[in-house]
Amino acid sequence: MSHEYVIGLDLGTTSAKAVIFTLDGRVVAEAEDLVTSYYPKHGWVEQDPDEIERSAVKAINMAIQQANVNKDEIISLGISAAMHSLICMGDNGEALSQALIWADGRSTKQTNELMESDGLEIFSKTGMPIHPMSPLAKLIWMRENDYIPYNQASYFLSIKEYLLLKWFNQRVIDYAMASATGMFNGNTFQWDEEVLNKAGITENMLSKIVPPTYRLTEMNLAIADEMGISSEMPFIIGAADGQFANLGIGAISPGEVAVTVGTSGAIRQFTKGFQSNTKHETFCYAFSEEYFIVGGPTNNGGIALQWLKELLNYQESFDHFTAEAAKVAPGADGLFFHPYINGERAPLWNQQARGNFFGMSVTHKTEHFVRAVLEGITFNLYQIGQALEKQAGETEKLYVNGGMARSSLWLQMLADVFGKEVYVPESHHSAAWGAAWTALVGIGKANSFEDIKNNIPMGDPVVPNMENHEKYKNIYAKYEAIEKDIIKHF
Repeated sequence: MSHEYVIGLDLGTTSAKAVIFTLDGRVVAEAEDLVTSYYPKHGWVEQDPDEIERSAVKAINMAIQQANVNKDEIISLGISAAMHSLICMGDNGEALSQALIWADGRSTKQTNELMESDGLEIFSKTGMPIHPMSPLAKLIWMRENDYIPYNQASYFLSIKEYLLLKWFNQRVIDYAMASATGMFNGNTFQWDEEVLNKAGITENMLSKIVPPTYRLTEMNLAIADEMGISSEMPFIIGAADGQFANLGIGAISPGEVAVTVGTSGAIRQFTKGFQSNTKHETFCYAFSEEYFIVGGPTNNGGIALQWLKELLNYQESFDHFTAEAAKVAPGADGLFFHPYINGERAPLWNQQARGNFFGMSVTHKTEHFVRAVLEGITFNLYQIGQALEKQAGETEKLYVNGGMARSSLWLQMLADVFGKEVYVPESHHSAAWGAAWTALVGIGKANSFEDIKNNIPMGDPVVPNMENHEKYKNIYAKYEAIEKDIIKHF
């Protein structure tokens, strides 16, 4: 008996992951291959585009081998990718530079100068905050520093575009990845000429902009054989990981907000039409002609908790460490933590931001510090969520994915801080499933993006303790007041 399957390829910061699904969202197989980040100078973070391409091919092949399915049963593949990467490319399709990824901070000076001039005007057109993660800022740095690969480049690509060039010999970019460059006009769906001038480039140095359902066929035969797929199988270009984290968890309708927290984190909501936040607090990136996604990313999710565990030389498991927080009531007996240990994107958009413990006492123990860090991470998300509500409307339901969603204590804390029910999918492959579903829409096997809601198994919701919610309102007010004081010193 013949079956049909679809693949979601998720190109993340730490790995390339391939997940094979049935058409109703059941995971059949998954495989990933790790990707290395390189730090050639302080604040620089790069990856090897060829290593990523090889990892993606390997992950797809491993997943197909694990699933033991016939290649003719795989009907499509959709692609999710991390945003904000940039590669300088030569005439013959060769990479002249490594991929500068989102975490690269070399353009901090250029970012600050841009904000002091016409940065907010650019932000109002693009929805991409002025920040070193932006390819726009990276290009300005390259131009001002006479970066040799920039001077030699014929065009520029993201990591996803690089793979598509190698696999299909096409230079195309989807709406979401184009939005993440900081050079895409959210009102016109075109490259913005005035912004390109800032970067010292022209439109022909960037890829053709296409919708998320754009179909790619006639893959390079040798690469298709390596993957174990038919070279005629359609690939669908897809979108970025942020949009797919929401789509794959079913957070599509008004009032449905997705929270993703792993090493870093984000809170996002789909909206109809382009909406730029006047206070420079949130992003607004395109997904389709109809849908945009608004929200904010934070540099400091689980990484802050891991940092504390290592700092305290806590020898037991991560789960046991997190559970220490249960010994302490909300508010950690007056101990506050602002989790800016890795600089910060939303809500501050300040790479010079630094973390802070406030209110330390001789009575505070390990459990207080653990709870304060967990609460600080959650308050930071809540603060971004407050800006998001002003832009997209009141939060009705919270959908949560990412590594920290495995902590029942943190899920309850999140529900209590927001005062909303929290929904967690049974599968943690939300971005991959969003990409796979978009592939189904692209080949006509699914009628709409919205129909994914019928194909996401969910567990029971986490119900907020409203007594704790009232307590957290007062605690958060103090957290916010302290933040307003300390940000003056960054």
